[in-house]
Amino acid sequence: MKNIKKICFLVLSITTMISCSYEPEIGSTVTIYPIITVSGANPLFVAAGTPYVEPGVQAKAGSTVVPVVTTALGKFRKTATLDTNKADEYTVTYTATNSDGFAATATRKVIVYKNGDLINSIEGLYTSTTKRNGSLLSATQGSSVDMKYVYIWKNTNGTYEISDAFGGWYNIGRKIDVTSATQGGTITGNIATNTFTFPGNPLTNVYFGGTANITGLTVNAATKTLVLNCVWNTAPPVTVYTFVSTLTQVQP
Repeated sequence: MKNIKKICFLVLSITTMISCSYEPEIGSTVTIYPIITVSGANPLFVAAGTPYVEPGVQAKAGSTVVPVVTTALGKFRKTATLDTNKADEYTVTYTATNSDGFAATATRKVIVYKNGDLINSIEGLYTSTTKRNGSLLSATQGSSVDMKYVYIWKNTNGTYEISDAFGGWYNIGRKIDVTSATQGGTITGNIATNTFTFPGNPLTNVYFGGTANITGLTVNAATKTLVLNCVWNTAPPVTVYTFVSTLTQVQP
């Protein structure tokens, strides 16, 4: 009987020793995420052909200054650098990464523009008021009045291209992805006589599909306005939409 008690005590002692053994400690660290401060105008307007001067950006993780990596991309012409010789709407992205590998980003919109006199050139930065089949966007969908911005740029061969032949109806008015803009409509002709042809037709809308054709352009140099007409046949089952966009040239 005494032997049995000794054995039970020994087992109990071993169990107690095992249950009280120490587990390895789990280390923990605290990381401080970078905070990026973007100074200056946003959006920032730059006249084509003039240098871009960064207004200022700084990143800190706590009190520690963190290096900032800057990249840029043109919205419509897809230039992978901020090229002030190419009119476009650029997104400048600032990225800062702390010592633990955690990154933060911030952005600035930079608009490179060139305004023609609408006598010799229709290049420009424009607000757009667009009607589709005679009507403005409903208030529940957005706004198609004074939309900012539609761009027209001049190609090296003397033709012109527009950032959105729909006048920004979907991309700006309804705030759908840039692929909803019908891009690249080529325009050529005589500005003084309002005689134009549109060799870029037919155009394709990447987001929705279908085909679009610019059917008319009227330039009024006195009022700094252009009226652009575009007809879109959607993907089957086909619905036909006519867009009439009044583009008003603006000087930032």
